[in-house]
Amino acid sequence: MKKPDKKSALAEIHGVDQPDAVNQSVANAVQKFRRKQPTAQELIEAILKGDKIALSRAITLIESTNPEHLERANEVIQGCLPYANKSVRIGITGVPGVGKSTFIEAFGKYLTSLGKKVAVLAVDPSSSISHGSILGDKTRMEELVKDENAYIRPSASGDSLGGVARKTRESIMLCEACGFDTIIIETVGVGQSETAVHSMVDFFLLLKIAGAGDELQGIKRGIMEMADTIVINKADGDNIAKAKLAKTEFNRALHLFPAKNSGWIPKVTTCSAFEKTGIDKVWEIIAEYFELTKENNYFEQKRKEQNQYWMLETINEQLKNRFYSHPEIMSLLEQNKKAVQNNELSPFAAAQMLLEKYFNF
Repeated sequence: MKKPDKKSALAEIHGVDQPDAVNQSVANAVQKFRRKQPTAQELIEAILKGDKIALSRAITLIESTNPEHLERANEVIQGCLPYANKSVRIGITGVPGVGKSTFIEAFGKYLTSLGKKVAVLAVDPSSSISHGSILGDKTRMEELVKDENAYIRPSASGDSLGGVARKTRESIMLCEACGFDTIIIETVGVGQSETAVHSMVDFFLLLKIAGAGDELQGIKRGIMEMADTIVINKADGDNIAKAKLAKTEFNRALHLFPAKNSGWIPKVTTCSAFEKTGIDKVWEIIAEYFELTKENNYFEQKRKEQNQYWMLETINEQLKNRFYSHPEIMSLLEQNKKAVQNNELSPFAAAQMLLEKYFNF
């Protein structure tokens, strides 16, 4: 084949060399910074100064399943503990599609306008197949994430029961030490996660929508008994009349439940997170609750009970993790799994044998 003439249009002409897309010296500096792991004391000092980057790194550290990180994580938590417990903790739940992210953004922006510092700990569901999470709350709360007085931390639920991130309780303490006075915890949806969230917050808010059969759920116990207030979202446009009717129905249902130990009578209100209406009323109800429970000492008593509960939960979690990570147990577990599958051994006998082996090591 004849080669094209260098003077022809088919000839390749050496053009101008393109500059590097990345400044190599800057890239090296960034890589060096990332490789350098801050000490626990450095993280503590930065968190107490309100450094959000240090806060994020510390939360990543305590969420790590690497056993080597456990000691440093505990040191950070212990160092921040004296500066924690100076916030109000609000749990927010509701079925998927109720508008939790939109509500939290509108609610969070309202609180920052009042001079509050708001931290949002959002628990994202993890896929049981790929084990991945989208962690898209920062994208959905695009206004709040840009607010200087707000911090949003999405965490994957992983294999935690009910979808509450394993280290949410510790993350709350770090956020408090960082200066955030209002902590909002968003759950994945209605389910077992509510019990766990209820045990780590001061106020529990149940988000509902009208016209989706939710009114009938008002007669059910469980989630309704845990709620300190019910907020009917999307009360806008043609849905205003339905929201008002739902409010009446829920108010009637709440009278069927026994009085709470706090002395608080749960209230129902409506709002539109999209139009940002009724948000101030929600905060008024929450503020009224805190005023009552602090006066009758229920607030402090509940915090003490929660601390005890989480101590026991941590013991259970550590025992479980150490059991499954023990090298000899890991080997015996696979053998027993096959024996159980082939009906050579009952599940109960297999479990008992493994536990006895573990405690004899």
